[in-house]
Amino acid sequence: MLPDKLKELSELRLSVARECLETAKSNFDNGFIKAAANRAYYSIFHAMRAVLALDEFDSKKHSGVISEFRKEYIKTNKFDVKFSLVITELFKSRSDCDYDDFFEVSRVDVQRQISSAEEFLKATEDFLNK
Repeated sequence: MLPDKLKELSELRLSVARECLETAKSNFDNGFIKAAANRAYYSIFHAMRAVLALDEFDSKKHSGVISEFRKEYIKTNKFDVKFSLVITELFKSRSDCDYDDFFEVSRVDVQRQISSAEEFLKATEDFLNK
């Protein structure tokens, strides 16, 4: 793919990440806590895909995106290692909220997840603007 197209794809994915974060906040404010956890995760997922677009990498599986991002960007210290824990926490919370009928997530936990997603998105934007 041409460099301009890769940049366009990256920007599109970053836009989706921003929209997911705003939706997470709105869901949280309206009392939809599990939906907020879902959108917080998808914010970081699309942010990772925005970065990986520049490498011409994508995967149909979340685990593939996460694994590649960790390998290329966290293990190489391009992103702080703390984000590996953020990815794990938000992925697990989203999975539990989406697939475990009896799972209960606290407002405090989701509020922290949204804050973590904001921080991750900011780090992604800073990285992409270099």
